[in-house]
Amino acid sequence: MRYQLLGRSGLRVSELCLGTMTFGTEWGWGADKHESFRIFETYANAGGNFIDTANRYTEGSSEKYVGEFIEADRDHWVLATKFTLKDRNDDLNFAGNHRKNMMRSVTNSLKRMNTEYIDLLWVHLWDNTTPVEEVMRGLDDLVTRGLVHYIGISDTPAWIVSQANTIADFRGWNAFAALQFEYSLLQRTPERDLLPMAKALDLAVTPWGAIGGGALTGKYLRGENGRVPDHSSRRNENSMKIAQEVVDIAAELGVAPVQVAINWTRHRQQVMTPIIGASRAKQLEDSLGCLDFTLPEEMVVRLDEISKIELGFPHEFLKSDGVKDEAFGGLYEKLDNHRL
Repeated sequence: MRYQLLGRSGLRVSELCLGTMTFGTEWGWGADKHESFRIFETYANAGGNFIDTANRYTEGSSEKYVGEFIEADRDHWVLATKFTLKDRNDDLNFAGNHRKNMMRSVTNSLKRMNTEYIDLLWVHLWDNTTPVEEVMRGLDDLVTRGLVHYIGISDTPAWIVSQANTIADFRGWNAFAALQFEYSLLQRTPERDLLPMAKALDLAVTPWGAIGGGALTGKYLRGENGRVPDHSSRRNENSMKIAQEVVDIAAELGVAPVQVAINWTRHRQQVMTPIIGASRAKQLEDSLGCLDFTLPEEMVVRLDEISKIELGFPHEFLKSDGVKDEAFGGLYEKLDNHRL
């Protein structure tokens, strides 16, 4: 296991993050406490130090388990949790990004995890109602009080993240250091705006869904069902073709398909620490095997080609020959641009 700086911060985190949405069986799937500890122990023995959970995961069991597992060496672990999602039905103020829910949710997370501080607090998703200034000032207050060390944002449009960090920078507030969203061979749309923004703002990217909900392991090719319906985008014709290419490349390399899928995500520009999860320790062991090899360039090209997407407007327009000719006086090819 190697380590990375978390975006614009000085925090050191392992190159794979352990996702713990599977810690607990309250949702009808996942791992019981004993197996959750085995998963945690497998990750710890591999050198991992970065754990991701959330207030909502398995009705709070995930945070409780994680807090108990790291208690003996709390300061070693980089503990990330989230707020936004509901802790109670039929009460609007028990969910959302507003200050009241932010403070309530963080207080309860600290109690569940039996810790005095959270290393990285994520805004779980954008609620489209709370003003950006309210969110950023509230998060800054949490950092100032020492309850939170760093902040990040998940599942939010790029323009909102850019606006939020710009406001924070100009007002001297703490800004987002990290960004989280779905990204895999089956979901490459973040390449349109989220990934370029992350590079421009020096945000760490910790993507979830690197194996496409299991589709990229080849399990649907083998006829397995799982929780994903047949009409899902993870099981359509195009997704099956991509999964087959992953399986073929894995066979050529003599590795597991899950390792190929994670490695493709790990080595994308600006992607730094994929979040990997498991419901059994053996599954996590298989995923950790991605650290043992690097995908050959020829195979990266094959995966890029079969999963490519159209970037759309304005990206395709701006890279067209006609536009480049007009914008650079016909000398585009003579310009060495280090920002590309």
